[in-house]
Amino acid sequence: MDRQLETPREEPPGTPPGALPGTPSGTPPGTLPGASPEPAWVAAYLRRIGCRRPAVPDSAALRELQLRHLRTVPFENLSIHIGEAIVLADTRLIDKIVGARRGGICYELNGAFAALLRALGFQVTLLQARVHSADGGFGIPYDHLALRVGTADGTGPWLADVGFGDHSHHPLVFGARGGQQDPGGTFRIAGAAGGDLDVVRDGKPQYRLEQRPRELADFEAGAWYHQTSPASHFTRSLVCTRLSDHGRITLSGSKLITTVHGERHEQNLGSDHAVLAAYRDHFGLEFDQVPTVKDLTKDITSE
Repeated sequence: MDRQLETPREEPPGTPPGALPGTPSGTPPGTLPGASPEPAWVAAYLRRIGCRRPAVPDSAALRELQLRHLRTVPFENLSIHIGEAIVLADTRLIDKIVGARRGGICYELNGAFAALLRALGFQVTLLQARVHSADGGFGIPYDHLALRVGTADGTGPWLADVGFGDHSHHPLVFGARGGQQDPGGTFRIAGAAGGDLDVVRDGKPQYRLEQRPRELADFEAGAWYHQTSPASHFTRSLVCTRLSDHGRITLSGSKLITTVHGERHEQNLGSDHAVLAAYRDHFGLEFDQVPTVKDLTKDITSE
């Protein structure tokens, strides 16, 4: 049985499409006009990642929010294979990650995280990136969504990213061009052609970042590509992964991979029951049946 996204909450008349519930028309998410209370989804999101509301939207708060997000909300592409549409609207992203307690791919994770950060008072800009490929080329335009974040203490801007899987644990100083030490490796943000930036990990380029501000809707073509194209690695395999206290835990199909203090262990789960238990116990995901790789040829032949 395909598991569907939660139905978005009914919004008051005059609420713009995709606007977050509890946010008046024309008001940025998280703004408190007059004595209006903060939208309930903000507190629910903070509970989802096990984080208290920061008193000040500073760099320490951003660091804590990113780390807790990486440890609690998995990077997963399961929607692509179980018949769930990826919809790039704030309400749908919040409903999926907070209401349904799911994860997602970069557009969903960083899109939802951006909404949370804005609600908490951070200055957030969406940026598009193209992922470096093994052959030295690049992925499609809008291949990846990352965030440039300004903080109240003036230490930024920062590059925040909770949607690139095994990556930096902490935000990176956006304007620094030297090496930045992180539990995930040594990172560097290097200048590239046309004013773009290359994000490099341990000497290996990860993605090329364009500095022009973007809107969430700009990434719809990229999201469609990764849901439908046989050339996308997301349509060819299943992945569910998150940071753990001492390493990382990943479920790829029926293979459970745990890394603790740099030591990698692999376990082939022998039954559907064991796979479903792994989704539940390690990622908090409940399914009626084991997700399997979607057969794209059925979609092609039915058109």
